[in-house]
Amino acid sequence: MTIFVVIFLLVSCVVLIPIAVLFVQIVAAVIALKKPQHTQTVASSIRPSVAVIVPAHNEALGLGNTLRSILPQLQTQDRLVLVADNCTDDTAAVAREYNVIVLERFHQTQRGKGFALDYGMQYLKDAPPDVVMIIDADCEISQHLIEELAVQCVARKRPIQANYQMRFPTPGGIKQQVMEFAWLVKNTVRPMGYQWFGLPCQLMGTGMAFTWADLSNADLANGHLVEDMKLGLDLASVGRAPYFCDRVSVKSYFPTTAQGIATQRLRWEHGHLGLIAQEFPRYLPKAIQQKNGLLFAQLMDLAVPPLALLLMLTLGLWLIALLLAWLSAVTLPLLVMTIALCLLGFGILIAWYWFARSIISLNTLLLAPCVLLMKVPLYLKFIVRRQVDWVRSKRDHD
Repeated sequence: MTIFVVIFLLVSCVVLIPIAVLFVQIVAAVIALKKPQHTQTVASSIRPSVAVIVPAHNEALGLGNTLRSILPQLQTQDRLVLVADNCTDDTAAVAREYNVIVLERFHQTQRGKGFALDYGMQYLKDAPPDVVMIIDADCEISQHLIEELAVQCVARKRPIQANYQMRFPTPGGIKQQVMEFAWLVKNTVRPMGYQWFGLPCQLMGTGMAFTWADLSNADLANGHLVEDMKLGLDLASVGRAPYFCDRVSVKSYFPTTAQGIATQRLRWEHGHLGLIAQEFPRYLPKAIQQKNGLLFAQLMDLAVPPLALLLMLTLGLWLIALLLAWLSAVTLPLLVMTIALCLLGFGILIAWYWFARSIISLNTLLLAPCVLLMKVPLYLKFIVRRQVDWVRSKRDHD
């Protein structure tokens, strides 16, 4: 067996691991959907005090919907703090119309959601609440979300992540449908499957609740592209792995402009890939040394790359293995990659059948590989000139 074949087999196994994780998560989500675990809902005789931080950058036109969904759920001891971060529009003025606490922040270089959150936490430190929630300025929350997350957060002594749902405002073409499907798999199906095993989820940036002690000790003031996922790993490493709660949800919409979609996708996917490259090697030894099973499980979830990239890698390696078998009669790599491709394909079909038939038709889903070609430049850019600065996605009303 040549050195090339050995290396290829190692690469194939590296790809097979996240595919296996994804497949298990999807199957477990189906089990959870069909036979939900009847876990006792946590309860508290006294509802914890809550401060909701809403970081906002130029969100004046859509901010009212967010505030109107939050305010009716707040009690007298609660506070809503809007941080108007480097805004050039009327975000602060709109927020003041709703009689919420408005903080305005301006900084030439320290830009990004993490700095805005830290600014809000500094304001709260003199009279800290029991629970801090983070809700993005373009989201609407479901009924009872504030109470559900607050009570669970204090009872479980862990961060709680609501189900983060995202759709396009109106039905779109194949590209939009594939994006909605990929989002559903990542932010609903996979966390649901992990939760069935009692395993943690990634933090998703909005619809999150933390005890004051946990969040006040976290490193928030950074411009990381996926500061939420990084925060989740930090908390899991100290025994505070995030808990997924699909009983309540936050809802938002994808931008529909080409520029908005491109900016959002670049930030999310480059941020995720950068986190895998930089943080996975750092946290894996820590999880092993601590015998921290929840952190290890969270790292395995993190290692699953964006669905489009995973499918591209798997198809590419399968074709190379096929060529290798044809030229040299070495079939083991082809067997490994065929197993990987079948697991990935069946997993996608299972997720579609049980969760996404209302989002995308099977015929459209089968055309998804054509959409992947459009994402090749995005992944090449990660290698050549990776996005490192936080840039807000362009909204439809901008």
